[in-house]
Amino acid sequence: MDVKDLKVLIKMITETDITEFEMDSSDVKIIIRRGAKTEYVNVATVPAAYNPFQSVPSPATVSTASFAPVSVSEPVPEIGDAINSPIVGTFYCAPEPGAAPYVEVGQVVEKGQMLCIVEAMKLMNEIEAEFRCKILRVCKENAQPVEFGDALFIVERL
Repeated sequence: MDVKDLKVLIKMITETDITEFEMDSSDVKIIIRRGAKTEYVNVATVPAAYNPFQSVPSPATVSTASFAPVSVSEPVPEIGDAINSPIVGTFYCAPEPGAAPYVEVGQVVEKGQMLCIVEAMKLMNEIEAEFRCKILRVCKENAQPVEFGDALFIVERL
């Protein structure tokens, strides 16, 4: 493969939605990747009061006045049913950027009404309500990645 053929190949790929192209023949191997590689990082936070390097005072030196009540926020149990993602993909709450969302909090939806789209490998999968319900909470942000089984909406059956 000469440089002219390679330029034509690169031009064809940049004019499409293809993000990765790989060609392997007996004498040439070509790999073309477009766009930035997306990385997901999970970050765990440690409470500010925790210091593993702080020495523990002896019981004789501890005064009860030095302790302040600590507010612990426990997860509040969800009221209602979850509508979960049936596939891994990207959550879209509207048909296009800037458009009104399919559903909003407080809205009553009928069985079969479209709630959102989950895109997987350039396929737009319409997620529909399986029963009449009221939207209590939208659990994902627009264009956010979702995993199989992630809650998309919390609803109240009607």
